[in-house]
Amino acid sequence: MPPVLVPALPLLLGATLTFRAVRHALCRLPLPAHVRADPLRTWRWHNLLVSFAHSSLSFSIWQTPEMLVEIEKAWSLSGYLLVCFSAGYFIHDTVDIVISHQSRASWEYLVHHVMAMGAFFSGIFWSRFVGGGVLTLLVEVSNIFLTIRMMMKINNAQHLLLYQVNKYINLVMYFLFRLAPQAYLTHLFLGYAGQRTLGTFLLAILLMLDVMILVYFSRLLRSDFCPQRVPSHQHKDKFLTE
Repeated sequence: MPPVLVPALPLLLGATLTFRAVRHALCRLPLPAHVRADPLRTWRWHNLLVSFAHSSLSFSIWQTPEMLVEIEKAWSLSGYLLVCFSAGYFIHDTVDIVISHQSRASWEYLVHHVMAMGAFFSGIFWSRFVGGGVLTLLVEVSNIFLTIRMMMKINNAQHLLLYQVNKYINLVMYFLFRLAPQAYLTHLFLGYAGQRTLGTFLLAILLMLDVMILVYFSRLLRSDFCPQRVPSHQHKDKFLTE
């Protein structure tokens, strides 16, 4: 395993501050009128812009294809930096949610972030399962289209053709880059079941994430393809996939 020239903590701090700076820069962009009129929608819009930036930059997995099969011992500098980069995003987003007093509406996101950071830290501080961490970031491809969907909903633009096209692309991407990689990763981690190892701990986190992803998927289907089954008052303040 090649040496890492920069210690983990400065990398995490640098990544977190980078996303904070990105947020400040994106806040200078003009807002749609419907978003600008509501402080909560404004915060969500800025938060989603940062999420979109993170997803768009999370592609160094293709430099290390061996990580697709060797989740525990495979290591590369690009993969390691990607995991640190993404952990910094989750730290930033957690802080942003808390200091913006959105913890109650976004508690599921906070739970997701804590579990994701717990998994990433195994690669960052112990240099194990970096491949597994990189593989989980395939979901960021799906997240690009999911973020576009949520931003259009915040702007009340569901009537536009772009939203209708994107919802089908989003569904396909959800299968290809969220459900399929998650199922594959779960299959690989099941090999650690019954052991008293770090892999077993990560398997427990992964299984909880599996449940969350399936719940989000059911919400997505109800909201976009069976809207008559969703009460108009339900999930009014949800920040996830409603």
